[in-house]
Amino acid sequence: MSKVYFIPIDSYSKTAQISNAAAKLLDKIQSEEKILDLKKQIPLKVHFGEDKNTTFIGPENYNGVIDYLKQKKAEAVYIETNVLYKGTRTTKKEHLEVAKNHGFTQIPIIIADGELGEEYELVKINSPNIKHFKEFKIGKKIAQAKQMIVLAHFKGHSIAGFGGAIKQLSMGCAARGGKLDMHAKSKPILNPVACKKCFACSKNCPADACVIDTLVPHVDYTKCIGCAKCIAVCPHGAMNINWLNTGKAEFLEKLAEYAFAAQKGKKIIYINFLLNIAKDCDCWGKKLPIIAKDIGVLASVDPVALDFACIELLKKSEHKKVFSGEKVFTHAQEIGLGTTKYDLIELK
Repeated sequence: MSKVYFIPIDSYSKTAQISNAAAKLLDKIQSEEKILDLKKQIPLKVHFGEDKNTTFIGPENYNGVIDYLKQKKAEAVYIETNVLYKGTRTTKKEHLEVAKNHGFTQIPIIIADGELGEEYELVKINSPNIKHFKEFKIGKKIAQAKQMIVLAHFKGHSIAGFGGAIKQLSMGCAARGGKLDMHAKSKPILNPVACKKCFACSKNCPADACVIDTLVPHVDYTKCIGCAKCIAVCPHGAMNINWLNTGKAEFLEKLAEYAFAAQKGKKIIYINFLLNIAKDCDCWGKKLPIIAKDIGVLASVDPVALDFACIELLKKSEHKKVFSGEKVFTHAQEIGLGTTKYDLIELK
């Protein structure tokens, strides 16, 4: 049985309380279990929010964690990866600009998978319970890190049902090619009508898989390695994700497996913000509806127990099931990512 620590907070507007609660939860776990090496760099895995999104967890809510680490003489940095889709966080340069505009300026920022999401390390896992992958494309700087604090906004997601610690580990730590692995059948598709034959994709493709100088431009899948760099560099939006191949049940299993790979060999403390609970992901570049009452901040060393506790607190608070996607817990337990058996410990 895993321990999940909880501090109730009834309003996202109570920024000081939220910040202090996160620090208190971090101190509780660190004091009891000595998870982190405070003499070494500690990356804080966050989500900066898409441009024009207003419901992401603002940086002021992380000040308590940052101040706690500073008091302990630890070097804290924000860490994040580029997105798969075409947007304002597709490249490192644009991503850093969005982070700055959203106020993430307290500590240095590392974009773990490079300028275009092309920098990753292959994490290999040989286990009979891992069904979909043998290798995982994890953002290089995250793969190299030996410890992290994963700060996750618990909210909805159009495919996963909900996003919390597990999704922050999986989709959040994967390089662009890894995100493509989870979303589709590992290959991008080229719309020949939208293609303007500018050759941006073919010039940047590391596998020479973009066939442009032909009657019908296309991707040569015998060469494509699924890095998804072409999606990032195409200025016309002709390269896309094959969403039709994204089955929900399979997608949830892939999320669990990528989360397992991302945390492999690391010491991690997970903190979930069960606040500002939006209908969809912070990747949406607009204001999103808030669909549930604010509940509080939770923390654990077990991402499965943590997310499951959030789901159950949300059901209790709203007297109904709010999000789908709970099948992710089945495969997450099968592969050893964590357990849904937990002891909820409320701190004052």
